[in-house]
Amino acid sequence: MKAWRLEEKDLDIIVCVKHVPETAEAEIKIDASGRAIEKTGLVFDINEWDDYALEEAVRIKEKHGGTVTAITVGSDDANSTLRKCLARGADKAVRLTDVKFEGSDGYAIAKILHSAIKGLPCDLILTGALAGDDGYTMAGPILAEMLEIPHATMIKKIEFGDGVAKVNRELEGGLEEIVEVKLPAVLTVQTGINEPRYVSILGIRKAMKKEIKILGLADLDLSENDVGEAGSWIKIEKMFVPPVEKQAEFIKGTPEEIATKIGEIIKSRGLI
Repeated sequence: MKAWRLEEKDLDIIVCVKHVPETAEAEIKIDASGRAIEKTGLVFDINEWDDYALEEAVRIKEKHGGTVTAITVGSDDANSTLRKCLARGADKAVRLTDVKFEGSDGYAIAKILHSAIKGLPCDLILTGALAGDDGYTMAGPILAEMLEIPHATMIKKIEFGDGVAKVNRELEGGLEEIVEVKLPAVLTVQTGINEPRYVSILGIRKAMKKEIKILGLADLDLSENDVGEAGSWIKIEKMFVPPVEKQAEFIKGTPEEIATKIGEIIKSRGLI
């Protein structure tokens, strides 16, 4: 990793993206293994938080110059997400794929990304703050630690100074803080930092002609024990859809009757 200076206006940016199922309006079922969801019939797309990270990377490139490389860990299906990145303004795309990556948690994914990224020219790495499928927020910070560079999470705004990124971080309770992070750095982006652009027909056509570089375990400085379940901190033992145990009760009547009923419910549950 090189130190970035203000006079070096071109930025080499890497965006880590994930190909995830859209489950907001889908009926989720557990597959036969009991450890994953049934993916048949589900629509896959770029992770929502990564979508904002990609847009921010393209905007930075348009303002300061440089290149944007989109990188993902996934199967052939993930090519559609990488094509979307290319259509939206990414210059290069890399897919890290191997059957031995199956079962990798956020820690193992970070190791895979680290092995691929550590030899690339890079001034800034952007990721989404959250993975929409498993809810993990660990890959970005772990990647930064492995690269031995600074990181900041939940980013809502990015500006650049002399060798630093000045960023706004979202905190609890609607608060934000402003911090300076030395470059190169890893930033995990929150939704709302920008408005992702639509993919143009011309962009799609150009993206279809661009190469997606494919790398497997043999191309990385890793062993089988570094990836998959063997190289993970977290292992899913069982997955299930939470049962619906109770339903909402609507209380009707006059204000006095409703207040009396609520008081009885609270008292019956030992809350007063």
